[in-house]
Amino acid sequence: MQIDDGANVEGYQADITRTTVFGKPSARQREIWNIERKAQDAAFGAAQVGATCESVDAAARKVITDAGFGPDYKVPGLPHRTGHGIGLDGHEWTYLVRGNKTRLAPGMCFSDEPMLTIYGEFGVRLEDCFYMTADGPRFFSKQSVAIDQPFG
Repeated sequence: MQIDDGANVEGYQADITRTTVFGKPSARQREIWNIERKAQDAAFGAAQVGATCESVDAAARKVITDAGFGPDYKVPGLPHRTGHGIGLDGHEWTYLVRGNKTRLAPGMCFSDEPMLTIYGEFGVRLEDCFYMTADGPRFFSKQSVAIDQPFG
């Protein structure tokens, strides 16, 4: 089950997604959820001042490809961008996607939401928004810690 929600706070948008299950998750569900979390972590780690938006996407995509999915935008795998800008609108340019050479700078805000999709089986999306500081990225929210602990 995916829960995708957001909020409007003083004109600024928030966006968050969690994937969880009813009951006890299977070993396969845990495995795929853990790959998704590693992809989210890789994107966050790559989001450094001066890095390109496409390099953040590439970091998440590499985790998913190294796990045997994809490659590129093929499914099963990551069929869309890793994240989007967020601010006064819920989905703003600039996107964390291949081909976007925009460099990250302090003050920019993004979603970090690579999604691992397996048609006919299930998909997992974890989404947290982050902002860039001079020292690197900082999440606005606490990341999900496990498939059966979606809000920590």
